[in-house]
Amino acid sequence: MEFEYFVVFAEMRTGSNFLEASLNGFEDLQCYGEIYNPHFVGHHNKDELFGIDLAQRETAPIALIERIKSNTDGIGGFRFFNDHDPRVMAHVLADPKCAKIVLTRNPLDSYVSLKIAAQTGQWKLSDVKQRRSAKVTFDEAEFLRQLADKRDFQLDILRGIQTSGQTAFYISYEDIGDTAVLNGIAQFIGSKHQIDAAAKSTKKQNPSDLEDKVTNYDEMVKALASIDHFGLSDTPNFEPRRGPGVPGFYTASRAPLLYIPIRSGPHDQALNWLAGVDAVGVDALQTGLSQKDLRQWKKQHPGHRAFSILRHPLARAHHVFCQYVVPKEDNNFQDPRRIMRNKYGVSVPKNGDLSGYSKDDHKVAFINFLKFLKGNLAGQTSVRIDAVWASQSSLLEAAAVVALPDVLIREDQAALQLSRLAEDLGLSGGGYQPAAADTPFGLADIYDAQLEKLCFQTYRKDYISFGFGDWSA
Repeated sequence: MEFEYFVVFAEMRTGSNFLEASLNGFEDLQCYGEIYNPHFVGHHNKDELFGIDLAQRETAPIALIERIKSNTDGIGGFRFFNDHDPRVMAHVLADPKCAKIVLTRNPLDSYVSLKIAAQTGQWKLSDVKQRRSAKVTFDEAEFLRQLADKRDFQLDILRGIQTSGQTAFYISYEDIGDTAVLNGIAQFIGSKHQIDAAAKSTKKQNPSDLEDKVTNYDEMVKALASIDHFGLSDTPNFEPRRGPGVPGFYTASRAPLLYIPIRSGPHDQALNWLAGVDAVGVDALQTGLSQKDLRQWKKQHPGHRAFSILRHPLARAHHVFCQYVVPKEDNNFQDPRRIMRNKYGVSVPKNGDLSGYSKDDHKVAFINFLKFLKGNLAGQTSVRIDAVWASQSSLLEAAAVVALPDVLIREDQAALQLSRLAEDLGLSGGGYQPAAADTPFGLADIYDAQLEKLCFQTYRKDYISFGFGDWSA
C-alpha cells in the first residue's frame, strides 16, 4: 500500500526535532512540525500553514491534512504529541493511507530533559558551544503524572493500530542518529531516496548521566525503586550503531586464533604476535573475511579462541590525537581536523609544522581535543563519530553480532595474557613487543589528574565497563 502522508507520534524531549530534521533531508519527504499544537501551527511563532490558521484548524482539523497532501511535492507529514487534537489522532489511526512512526524514549530521561529545557529556555541545540546546562529537582508526583499520560498515549496508539489491522515503524531515541534506521523509515513511508548522514542542524542537549543532572538523585532512585525499569545507572550512549567489521578481523595461518581488532589499539603489536605464533610473516595472516568465511573458519577450527586488546581510554585518546590530529598528512581527517582547530580550540599547527610546537602547546591542544570528543561522542558536533575514537564498548558491541572475544586483554598485561592464551592452546607463543611511546610527545610528558578526569567524563562507559583506573596507576 502506498501512503499519502505520515505522522510521527512522539512526546516532548524525545528527539522529535532531530528526527524531523533528518526526514526533511530526503528529497521527497517533508515534515511540517507540530501542526496540531494548541498554541501554534507547525513551529513556534507560526499561526497558519497552507492558508489554514488556528481558528480554521479548530473548526475543520482534517482539512490541514488534506492541504499537506495536495501541496507537498512528495509525501508530507507532521509530529503529533499526546496533548494535540484527539480528533486528529482518531482520524490518522484509522487511516490506512497514513504511515505511522512511533518515537519513544526512556520516560525518566524525557522528564529530566523537559525540566532542564524549561529552566534554561533552550529547547533546541545546534552546536555544543551554545549548550546551556542546569541541574533540576525530581518531583515524584509530577513524574508519575507524566508517566501515566505517556502510557495512556502509547496504549491508545497500539490499540488503534491493532484494531485497524495496521502496523507502525517504531524507533527509539537512541536510534535517531542511525542513518540505516533513518533510511528504513523513509523506505517505510515510501521515499525513493536515501541519505548518507543524519541531520547536523540539531544536537542532543543533555547527554550526561542522570546523576549529573538531578539535584536529589538519591531521593529519586529511592522513590522509583519499585519501578526501576528506566536503567537509572546506565551510561548514556549516543554513538551510532556499527556493523561488526568482519573484513577487519584476522586469523592465524594455522593456529585456531581469531583476532578482533579495536581501532586505535596496539594493532601492529597484536598482528606481529599472531604471526609469530605460527612463525610466519604478517602477510600470511588471513583477513578480509566475509561473515560466511568467518562461520566456515569457526567450523573448521573447533576449540578456537578469539581475543581483543583493550587500551586505557586516556592512552587511546592520546594515541588518536598524535596519530590523526597533530599531523596534517592524513587526508581522511583534514576536514575534522580543520573543524577542531577553528571551532574547538584544538590548536595543533595549521600546516603540520612542529618546529615551534611545545609540550605545553601539546597539552592544551589535547585537553581541547578531549573536550571535543566529549561533545562528539554525545552527538553534539557536526563531525562524524569516527571508529578511530569511538568508545571501545561500542566497537565490541558491534563485533559481538558475529563474534565475541572470549579473551579481553588489557594492553599493559598483553605479553603475559597472550602467552597464557598460547599455552592454553598448546602453542609456544609469538612474543609480544609493547607499542612505542607516542610522538611528538608521550602521554607521560603531559599527564595529570585533569586529563584523567576529563577522559573519564568522555569515556565513562569504557572506564566503568572494563574497570579502568587512573592511567598512571
